[in-house]
Amino acid sequence: QVHLVESGGGLVQAGGSLRLSCAASGRTFSTYAIAMGWFRQAPGKERDFLAAIWWSGSRTYYTDSVKGRFIISRDNAKNTGYLEMNSLKPEDTAVYYCAATNGPPLSQYEYGYWGQGTQVIVSS
Repeated sequence: QVHLVESGGGLVQAGGSLRLSCAASGRTFSTYAIAMGWFRQAPGKERDFLAAIWWSGSRTYYTDSVKGRFIISRDNAKNTGYLEMNSLKPEDTAVYYCAATNGPPLSQYEYGYWGQGTQVIVSS
């Protein structure tokens, strides 16, 4: 059983930055997951897969829309993942979710554990 809680969302002006956190419960994240991913869903749009980080090694993945602006990271000892969001644009406005998978990290539909989401609003 995995419980994920996102935090760090809020209101920010275009060009600003936010850092989202995803705290995972349990003894260790690696006990029940291979990777943590970040997703977002804007009103009226489908859910987008943004980034993933493997819980061991150094592999990461970014989708083109956030590559060069967002940085995914983790702190294994704290069972916590992070998404640093820089140069934010109004089109980044969405509810952001973290999720965990015990399958292939790039297979977005296999993420089985989800947080409740945190809202990010970027003003013009």
